[in-house]
Amino acid sequence: MTSHSKRLLAAITGCLVLVLVLAGCLRDPNAGSRNGGSGGGESIADNNTVDGDKKVEILGAFGGAEKASFVKSLQEFQQRTGITIEYVDSSDFTTIIKTRVQGGSEPDIALFPQPGGLLELAAQKEIAPIDTYLDFDAIDRTLVPGFLESARLNGRVYGAPMRMAVKSVVWAPKAYSQDGYPTDVDSIQDLDKVAAEIRGKGIAPWCIGFNADQSTGWVGTDWIEEYMLRMWGPDVYDDWTSHRIPFNDQRVQQAFDEFGKLIKTEGNVFGGADGVINTPFGDAMNPAFQNPPKCLLHRQGNFAYSFYPQEVQADLDNRVDVFKFPRYDGEYSGSPVLGGGDLAGLFNGNDPDAVEVMKFLSSDQFGKEWASDGGWLSPHKTFDPSNYPDDTTRKIAAFASDADVFRFDGSDLMPKAVGSGTFWTGMVEWVRNTKSTKQVTDEIEASWPK
Repeated sequence: MTSHSKRLLAAITGCLVLVLVLAGCLRDPNAGSRNGGSGGGESIADNNTVDGDKKVEILGAFGGAEKASFVKSLQEFQQRTGITIEYVDSSDFTTIIKTRVQGGSEPDIALFPQPGGLLELAAQKEIAPIDTYLDFDAIDRTLVPGFLESARLNGRVYGAPMRMAVKSVVWAPKAYSQDGYPTDVDSIQDLDKVAAEIRGKGIAPWCIGFNADQSTGWVGTDWIEEYMLRMWGPDVYDDWTSHRIPFNDQRVQQAFDEFGKLIKTEGNVFGGADGVINTPFGDAMNPAFQNPPKCLLHRQGNFAYSFYPQEVQADLDNRVDVFKFPRYDGEYSGSPVLGGGDLAGLFNGNDPDAVEVMKFLSSDQFGKEWASDGGWLSPHKTFDPSNYPDDTTRKIAAFASDADVFRFDGSDLMPKAVGSGTFWTGMVEWVRNTKSTKQVTDEIEASWPK
């Protein structure tokens, strides 16, 4: 064969390969998945080209010890697959990811600590729907029920959960159960009765701290979210966080007022209203570990233990009790859990290496090493609980696995002007009684972006 013929044959072969690649990329993304909806037929985020260079860049928000544990959890995968993963952390993740996308230098994968940023980029068709590269039905079966709803846009899901936070945890020092108080409380109303009994003995039942410098008030938003989810259920909760019902809806005001019975009852919270506002959220539980304790109950996420005294952290199972914040005895009969987590978004849907990394990150096999280090929870019901370092963590993971439904932190789902703006400041004004429930909810509603 002449050199000219060889060059011609090579060119034809290259074209055929390109046609086959394009045909594979343009397949029907809804085939074999019930997650179709109104996605418009796009199967990938088409802002990258095929590379397959065995290198994948991940951008995320966590650094320090968490970064070290994350990198450790990727080592076996990299050795097995030959794929090199570069993790880049940024304390200003929200700004950096937008800047990089606008500049055309987006990472292969980004780990979003809040769904809002992910969905904003998904609406711009920058992120691939997960049903184009994952078995949607399979992952939906193993995940905590309802987790995927936080990453849904126009009928399709764009984020794959890779870490979970559970917020519906009530922490108590061992003095609580040793004094005969129950850890199997059936309802909020029953928990109020327990609080009244504790209060009658001259101890404040609740330890609560809102102070977080510029973020003061976020602890209060979590409380309202707990009540909204338990009083009215996940459907109304979703309507509220997405603004299908106004923020000053009567049901929202009722949730404020029910929480008001807990936080505004005289003697029910250590330090009263001033104590709530001025106490750093990380210090809220410290009075519970004094002898005798000054307060006994602390509703906070699974990460709360990291702020407790070192001697408590070192012997968690023997120093604390935990139970799930109970249901509300009323209209909604279910037992939900409130939480958060990190959602992995795939930018380079054409890169088979990035797809393999996404499959691993979103599986129940990821995170064993991170789990053993502490502070990390898998969003999968099927994750082996023996990987967790203590019984306390195993109990908290089970709160989510056994719940009827999981819902993402509501303020993280709302526009920034509300979720980390007027909702935070409104909670401070409301606890201080400088503004009523109606005034606060009316003002938050008026601040919602048009």
